[in-house]
Amino acid sequence: MGIEIIRSGEHYENKTDWLRTFHHFSFADYQNPDKMNFGPLRVFNDDEIQPDTGFDFHHHRDMEIVTYVIDGELEHKDNQGNHGVIYPGEVQRMTAGSGIMHAESNHSKDKPLRLLQMWIFANKKNLAPSWEQKKFTKKERTNKLVPVVVSENNHDAHALHIHQDATFYLSTLTAGGQVQHKLGPVRKSYLFVIDGKIKLGNYMMETRDAAMISRVDDLVIRAEVPTELILIDLPEQYVANA
Repeated sequence: MGIEIIRSGEHYENKTDWLRTFHHFSFADYQNPDKMNFGPLRVFNDDEIQPDTGFDFHHHRDMEIVTYVIDGELEHKDNQGNHGVIYPGEVQRMTAGSGIMHAESNHSKDKPLRLLQMWIFANKKNLAPSWEQKKFTKKERTNKLVPVVVSENNHDAHALHIHQDATFYLSTLTAGGQVQHKLGPVRKSYLFVIDGKIKLGNYMMETRDAAMISRVDDLVIRAEVPTELILIDLPEQYVANA
């Protein structure tokens, strides 16, 4: 219970000629029994992809996959006929469901791409695969925690929806800006500093630091410098692939 800080250097880093990635949890060749998931959050990857490169078609199922583009342009293709480019400030939500094949690549020929990709266990198996994206402007994110992905049971029409009791918030804080978040009694949160420096309670956090938060009634986050962050509100108890 409480707050556990994971410093930037503690994430698993893998670097190739086209990809630099940080895995927060076990993924692909990185397997750590102490870092399997945090509630229904199964994957949190922080990727930097070189121009005109990317991931060829590959398969997913029974996961809700959320992608946030920080810098650059992400091109998406899948075997459901979806094809689009995701720009900075845009969020993509994909239900892998009964099975989907997709490819992701840096759409730019000369600029690198940085994105976050997060996987959440779906609450049901064999859902119909689907995909959507939405832009959230810096203005609407400034000094606010803006819900960008919410549960299918949440009727927020401005957000994207997933099949799990989880909420993703984005915030862009000015220096000295502050946001607060109340956790329910059986909730936990995963906080990641995309860029900047914040004070979380008595802890200082900088770029690429993360925090696992459990059983804390009120979170107060204050920016020491201009900062961008993501906060994921999660249940302690959850249904996975029922």
